Amino acid sequence: MKLLIVEDETQLAASLRAGLVAEGFDIDLCHDGGEAVWQATTGAYDAIVLDLMLPSLSGAQVVARLRQRGVLTPVLMLTATSDDATIAATLDAGADDYLTKPFGFVVLLARLRALLRRTAPDVVPRLEVGSLMLDLERMQATRRGELLTLTPRETRLLERLMRTPDVVVSKQELLDDVWGEGFDGPTNVVEVYVGYLRRKIDSPYGVSSLRTVRGFGYVLHAAE
Repeated sequence: MKLLIVEDETQLAASLRAGLVAEGFDIDLCHDGGEAVWQATTGAYDAIVLDLMLPSLSGAQVVARLRQRGVLTPVLMLTATSDDATIAATLDAGADDYLTKPFGFVVLLARLRALLRRTAPDVVPRLEVGSLMLDLERMQATRRGELLTLTPRETRLLERLMRTPDVVVSKQELLDDVWGEGFDGPTNVVEVYVGYLRRKIDSPYGVSSLRTVRGFGYVLHAAE
């Protein structure tokens, strides 16, 4: 699932991004209210985490403009105050839920998942590429209906590749999205995990869907 985080505190924004990427989300960041309106209007997001106090436009103004433009993406508003009037105004502007700062990441994650369940009750979130299917709620992958035994890291790597089938993804992109931008371990960890993944999703089925494009990165193609 893809989220937009709008937060002008860069350290908090980076921390949220790292935590949510580790939980399997695809994250875009921005730090300005005006930019947030543009990104949320032109991009496709499953939810938006939106700070109330922002440069250019406030979070309440951002969500109000999005609703006026017909953008119905669920919004979790972050506020620095528990004042009833502020919270009421935030919800009246079009936010779906709110969280008061400071907050724990576990609470943010729970509120976000609850929001996603509420706003899409009849949708089974999954990715499909050929005979590969990834259930995003359970984070379970299957090939031809058979359950694949993947580690959490392998599952996140597969998810990242399945989100952009037939598109070459660079090693650096995979490091940033799957291991996090702060990862300072050996870069060959990508090759190692791609090898692990191939042995589980391709080799037993006689297919070659996960391919290396030398000098560029990796690409996942559909295979029956």
